[in-house]
Amino acid sequence: MKKQILTGVILAGALFLQIPAAHAQAAAPTGPAGESQASIDKDVALLRQDLRGQKKQLIAANLTLTADEATKFWPVYDQYAAELAKIGDQKYALIKEYAQNFGSLTDDQALSLVKRSLAQDEAVTALRSKYVPLFNKVIPGKKTATFFQLDRRISLLMDLQLASEIPLVQQQPAK
Repeated sequence: MKKQILTGVILAGALFLQIPAAHAQAAAPTGPAGESQASIDKDVALLRQDLRGQKKQLIAANLTLTADEATKFWPVYDQYAAELAKIGDQKYALIKEYAQNFGSLTDDQALSLVKRSLAQDEAVTALRSKYVPLFNKVIPGKKTATFFQLDRRISLLMDLQLASEIPLVQQQPAK
């Protein structure tokens, strides 16, 4: 089970990260091979959609639900995933902003990015807290806890992969 989760997330994460990482390093209005920003955004949107589907498959494969539980669980999950995706949109916008300013990032811009990134982390935590009782209404406590363990593990693996692809602020070329 652990190997299945790890392998799926790392492979999916690697696909997600290719475009933003290349864009962050290029810091240009066009991406690799002259791709327009609109084209990059479209590709990233498709990859993020695919990742969400893979995440759902990993949860389905690792969270044992009865037929009745599954009927009640998946609509709540879909609502949760939609709200989480909105926070992900903000995260992607922040990464894009960082990429566009990489090489000329000021101290004030860097601090603003940090503060907004922390606010996104808080939004994810608040969303999870909001959904604990909602999931617990449709599945028992142990299964609710298992779901949140899986959700958090998958998210942490994707975040680790993403973070490893984004250059550190102090790696900006000297002005």
